[in-house]
Amino acid sequence: MDVCSSSGKHPVFLEETKTEDNKDNSQVKFQENEVIPRLQENAVHSQVTEECPDTKKDLKEAGSSSLPSLQKFLPTDYNSYTKEHYSYAGKNIIIQESIESYGAVVWPGAVALCQYLEQHSAELKLQGATVIEIGAGPGLVSIVASLLGAHVTATDLPDVLGNLQYNIFENTHNCTVHQPEVRELVWGQDLELNFPKSAYYYDFILATDVVYHHYFLDKLLTTMVHLCQPGTVLLWANKFRFSTDYEFLEKFKQIFNTTLLAEFPESTVKLFKATLKWD
Repeated sequence: MDVCSSSGKHPVFLEETKTEDNKDNSQVKFQENEVIPRLQENAVHSQVTEECPDTKKDLKEAGSSSLPSLQKFLPTDYNSYTKEHYSYAGKNIIIQESIESYGAVVWPGAVALCQYLEQHSAELKLQGATVIEIGAGPGLVSIVASLLGAHVTATDLPDVLGNLQYNIFENTHNCTVHQPEVRELVWGQDLELNFPKSAYYYDFILATDVVYHHYFLDKLLTTMVHLCQPGTVLLWANKFRFSTDYEFLEKFKQIFNTTLLAEFPESTVKLFKATLKWD
């Protein structure tokens, strides 16, 4: 099968007409006759493999002449990986995942955002847009954005980058106009040094399931603010699990103009569009 089959039917995404301010998991009300989108199952599980593929050989064979900026990160040697299949942007995307790491799993927010990007790529003008994903994990969202024509920078913690780059290379090499870049980004650390505002402008910041029960939420918010400039749009999809997730949302809404684009009640995923408040 061509790694580089058409997607099935997708839900209709609608912008909410009210500000989302619920503190529980209750359903947000939409206008009459509007349909709340439903999250579809896009992943098809395959058998577990006992070891990681020889990505070092694959990347080496790519050649420095064809990918001069490609850094050779190697996936962490987990005991087992699975191969998951997703269908977006007319392509069958194969993602190497492992349940041994939060950063090596495609979470529900990523599936929701991929559906939205595919449905609204023309409206968003993704073709040629500059995009950075924070907390890219195994890379599904970055791959989809790249297949839709964007210049993509996928970022995450150092131990995640090997598998992230493997997935991106396997699914975008010779399949996309712009080869995505993989970079380390530790939230809140050396932001101006590594991503100076004078040198980097992003049309879109993408983030999925970056808010959960961890101790770096303030640093995450600092990172989001740093990467935003006038005109930058942040698309954030998240499964809401804990009261701290809603507390983060309240802080987020104090800093960003926030619109709820879609909600998936069965998975408690919310998808937001945001721009930084400049007043």
